[in-house]
Formats: sequence, structure tokens, C-alpha cells
Amino acid sequence: MFTSPPTLETDRLRLRGQRLADKHDHIAMWADERVTRFIGGEPRTPDVSWGKYLSSAGLWPVMGFGYWVFADRASDRLIGMGGLSYFCRGIPELEDVPEAGWAFGADHWGGGLATEAMGAALGWADDHLDAAEVRCIIDIGNTASERVAAKLGFRRIGESDALGHVVALYGRPRGG
Repeated sequence: MFTSPPTLETDRLRLRGQRLADKHDHIAMWADERVTRFIGGEPRTPDVSWGKYLSSAGLWPVMGFGYWVFADRASDRLIGMGGLSYFCRGIPELEDVPEAGWAFGADHWGGGLATEAMGAALGWADDHLDAAEVRCIIDIGNTASERVAAKLGFRRIGESDALGHVVALYGRPRGG
């Protein structure tokens, strides 16, 4: 079982564990209404953002998988976050299934970084997790994330309103 995130590298990114040095970049990313439009709907205050950052680090020792910092490989600065989670959301289709999630600062959209990062994360999951499937949720209307999900092998399997608004549910079998 993995208790901390392994470092993965892609052409442009380093997927690594969280560090105190990431604090300001993380808080700034989640204060941007463009980033939160489809993830919570409201910019996050620094205390909420930092609390979520710290709690996501707790996924690894508890679940054996979790979120990585998506860092620019050249500078090692946080430009996004994501990976695999289990947030106990109350959505039956997510029970006992790793949930994929990703977010990047708006200045880093449109260049394929989400597909690159999550391709590495899902490749790691295929190699190391005993999970037949990974699932994700995407807010209705988030066409950019829908495109990323499709490129990663996710297919729409339904919808849920358990979060107070409708989200689309997607599944990806092991090996994509």
C-alpha cells in the first residue's frame, strides 16, 4: 500500500506530493472564479482552500492512493492538482470505486496538460490498484473536462443529483 504519492514525470509535468511551498500557488488557483465555476461554483477563501489541500494529502496514508500536485517540470511550481480520491460524497455509483479528479490554474488551460497529467495518474492506477474501474463526476456544461475524460477513456454512465445539482457520472475500465 502506498502511504505517500510516488513522483511521476511526463514531458511537461512532475506529479508529486504536496509541500508547504505550494501554499500560495494553491490558494491563488482556488480563489479564481474561472477554476471554481464547475468545481463548487464559488471561489474558495484561503482557509477553505488550504484545508482542502491538507485533507487531500491524507488520502494517501488512508486509501493507498490520492492526489498529486501537478507541477511544471521546469520550475516545480504547482499549476494544478488531481489524481484519485474517495470523498464519501453520498453518490452510490462512487462507493468503493476510486474517483478521478483534476484541476489546473486557468492560465494553464487548453494545452493538453490535464490529459497528460491524468494519463500518468491513471497509468499508475492501472499498474498499482486492484480496481476494475475508475469513475469521475463532471458538472453539466463543463465541456473542457468532458473532452479530457473522453480522451482518457471515460464513458458517461449516468447522472446524479446527490450533491444538490446534477452531475454526469463517468466510468473507465482498468487499462482505459
